[in-house]
Amino acid sequence: MPRSIRSARSNSICSVTSESGRGAKLDELLASRVKMGKKVEKGLNKEKNQSATSQDELDSNKALEPHVCTGNFSADFSELCRRNNMTFIPPVIMRPRPPAPVVQQEVSPAKGGKDKGKPSVTQPEPEQEENAEDGEPVDAPPKTFTTKDKFEYFKPSIQVEMDNQDKPDTVNEIFIRGWKVDTVMMDIFKQCWPTMEKLHSINLWNTGLNDDTLHTLSTILPQCPNIKNVTLDGNATEKEDWFELITEESPVQNLSLRHCGITNKGAKMIGRCLGSAKRANTKLLTLNLSNNKIGEEGLEEIAQGLRLNRTLLSLSLASNEIRDKGVVKLSEVLSRFPLTHEEVVERRKLMSDRSSPDRNKSPPLSRRADSKDRPGSVRSSTHQDKGGKKNEKPSAKAKKDGKGGKEEKEEKHEKTKGKKEKEDKAGAKKAAAAESQARRGVGANVGGRSSGASLAADAKGKGNKTKGKEKGGKPAQEQEPADSQDFINPLLEGADYIDGRLWVAGNRVLINLNLSRNEIGETGLEALLKAMQYQTTLCMENKSSGTGLMRLLVGKNKVRSSHELLQKITDIMLPKDPFYKPPPQTPEVNEA
Repeated sequence: MPRSIRSARSNSICSVTSESGRGAKLDELLASRVKMGKKVEKGLNKEKNQSATSQDELDSNKALEPHVCTGNFSADFSELCRRNNMTFIPPVIMRPRPPAPVVQQEVSPAKGGKDKGKPSVTQPEPEQEENAEDGEPVDAPPKTFTTKDKFEYFKPSIQVEMDNQDKPDTVNEIFIRGWKVDTVMMDIFKQCWPTMEKLHSINLWNTGLNDDTLHTLSTILPQCPNIKNVTLDGNATEKEDWFELITEESPVQNLSLRHCGITNKGAKMIGRCLGSAKRANTKLLTLNLSNNKIGEEGLEEIAQGLRLNRTLLSLSLASNEIRDKGVVKLSEVLSRFPLTHEEVVERRKLMSDRSSPDRNKSPPLSRRADSKDRPGSVRSSTHQDKGGKKNEKPSAKAKKDGKGGKEEKEEKHEKTKGKKEKEDKAGAKKAAAAESQARRGVGANVGGRSSGASLAADAKGKGNKTKGKEKGGKPAQEQEPADSQDFINPLLEGADYIDGRLWVAGNRVLINLNLSRNEIGETGLEALLKAMQYQTTLCMENKSSGTGLMRLLVGKNKVRSSHELLQKITDIMLPKDPFYKPPPQTPEVNEA
């Protein structure tokens, strides 16, 4: 083979090998780039995942922060429900009200124009629409109500009333009806309601309250600044701890517990919270316990609480299981009753405190209390002997004070102390005299109105005058707590000592009592009649501590409506009823 051919072949082989080598390098470069791209993508994905996790952590930290309620009930309630992961949030809507009547100015054709421009109330006339088919007018739907779909109507909602609809923080009443308020919902209310300054009424009708939610509600009420009215009709609990709503801390003034299945067990605890010898409820004004299962034992305990309660104005016990025995006990409380041993002991304590208000105060410290040698109230016999010697030389400090400054100050202190002791003894003697006069019945009016209590008050007033003189015209602010009681304790009222027992006048602050639709017979009605007669006689003598019952409902019991006892009770109570309007008297026609 010639050399030219060999060289050509070798050159072609070299070119092929060089091209194959270049292709391999290109493949390696592409593979490395693909690997690097995957690494870059992985890095980007990692960065994205880290940023997403950090954002989730921030969101979770924000969710863990407690929500601070601002008083805007709608906004606070929605936010708290969202944080509790509730699937359905009940809407907060305005309570529907019928439209107000239209007031128009009309000019009457009366002579002299006396009634000119007098406003008259007219109802809005229904609008008429023309029917497209017949052309006859068709009445438009009335504006006094709105129609909704039945499923929409029964959905849970919270109805509210506001002072000003443009300001969401002026909600003053809350109405929840017909759906269960569980523990989670009550915890939400626990955060919202205390921040609502205008809220004064809460109505939870048939909301399925249990023992836990009732206890939570009782802890919410003292935190609400202006709450007054609470309605919990249609809620039955197992333990019947309704007394938690009227404790000393509760600000509730009007409480309604209708259809709550309250038995003697719950009524006993309610009666004990109304009043006892040592404390009494001073805020509750009206109590509605109708349509329950209260019997004689429960009514007796409620009557026991009314013995010393002088705040409750209205009590409804309609549609219960009350019989004669409980009514007799209640009638005794309304007329007059003897004090128990516990009440007598408490009465004596109160009278002694009124006669000597400074009795429980700690004595003033001696001027020598700052001395490091011995307490100021202790004087040694050696010091007395030294003070009694005439020939002994006085000390340097005694020379400065003349006759001995310490001894003179101690003598003054002993004199003032002796005066105070004499005054305390005099006050105690006057209180004892007042108590003895109360026992003998001296100075007592009908029903024991003014006896020992007035004397004790006089003794207290004199004691205050002498103390004011001794202190050199000190301001009377220090004496206000002893005299600034809103009402006189019933135990301090006048009493009659009869057959070895102290009898006091009964409750004359209660003005409305409803005992209709029970099982009361002639015995109970007779006891009520005597109590009303006694109250009428007593109130004619003195009305300073109440007018007595002004409205008594005892219809639909075991006694027929035409019974003589019912007629007598009606004759006594009818003129007292503030809603009673006597029939107009017809003028007598003189016969010719």
